[in-house]
Amino acid sequence: MPTAAASAAVSAVPTRSPLIGWLAVVSVMSGIFSIVTAEILPIGLLTSVGADFDVSDGAAGLMMTVPGVLAAIAAPAVTVATGRLDRRLMLCALMLLLAVADFLAAAAPAYWVMVVSRILVGLVIGGFWSIGAGLAVRLVRAEQVGTATAVIFSAVPLGSVLGVPAGTLIGHLMGWRAAFVVMGVMTVGVFLALIVLVPPLPAVQVTRLKVLGDLIRGTGIRVGLVLTFLIVTAHFGTYTYVTPFLQQVTRVSPGLITTFLLAYGVAGIVGNFIAGVTVTRDLRATFAVSGCVLAGATSLLPVLGRGETGAIVLLVLWGLAYGAVPVCSQTWFSTSAPHATEAASILFTSSFQATIAIGALLGGVVVDAASPSAVMVCGGAIATLMVLTVAAGQARPSSPRT
Repeated sequence: MPTAAASAAVSAVPTRSPLIGWLAVVSVMSGIFSIVTAEILPIGLLTSVGADFDVSDGAAGLMMTVPGVLAAIAAPAVTVATGRLDRRLMLCALMLLLAVADFLAAAAPAYWVMVVSRILVGLVIGGFWSIGAGLAVRLVRAEQVGTATAVIFSAVPLGSVLGVPAGTLIGHLMGWRAAFVVMGVMTVGVFLALIVLVPPLPAVQVTRLKVLGDLIRGTGIRVGLVLTFLIVTAHFGTYTYVTPFLQQVTRVSPGLITTFLLAYGVAGIVGNFIAGVTVTRDLRATFAVSGCVLAGATSLLPVLGRGETGAIVLLVLWGLAYGAVPVCSQTWFSTSAPHATEAASILFTSSFQATIAIGALLGGVVVDAASPSAVMVCGGAIATLMVLTVAAGQARPSSPRT
């Protein structure tokens, strides 16, 4: 899978045992898995949390909006401010902060406390993601960097496959607070693994704000920002409210919703690795196809998703489509700025997270004003606009081939 990290040049070469290096890669992957799961866990628990605090589905959607906003700010701010600190120290500190956020959410006596916990999650997302995305090249040998980076980023679809359905099931059986307790315990385990397995990682590249400003002036980066904004808005404006849709329109039982989300997540893993191959052949076409399928799946849900069979088929197609989106978006940024890979990774993280927040917020407005079906139609329209933008755009990033 082509990524910014795969092409990064650093002065340090891993000298430890290959096994220890791969265990370090897995520990970083586990950290991102914990972050992704913590970020999107409220999707499966949205209705339960909202009912407990007596807030609407749209207001409960703030649990998705707040982390995205903070992550968008934290990605450049934390990375630039701590640019000279040991990266291992930063990863451990951020993972400990995530554990605090999980336990705070589990114990929240009021909705505003839950929102505070989501603010902490946002800070962790922006800092950990921007730092961890480029570490594979410092943990394994050069010829293994591509595979190691793919392992790290496999945490994104795994969060959907394992994290959200498991959290939803725990919430159904034991209450939503128990799901956050389990997340907190798992995060403490990841914190310990990072301490033991990741070597000291002194800063080797300091990214300054001026570099980020220079990148934004580039046409390829600007096109990437537009495409990311449209497709991620379409996805999270709809997927954040997929649980209310399944309950109110498809009439799926709470227990069966876990199965539906699991099917979506498995499809997301498949889409992730398919895109990892196809972006090397034609990045623009891969991005366009994923947008087309996502637009079709969300638009058709209000029509064909009234029955369980139609709903699960469309969710699988949706998962395949969205599984390709992070790969396409990140590759677009990294290949548009091969001379500044860390800065490109920061822009990718910041823009992606900001758009998650915007999508969840806009979706909440629509679902409260109209219905879950209306939000699906709106999401499909935005995804269609993204496809048209890809087709009409003339600027393209440099080839991801090596």
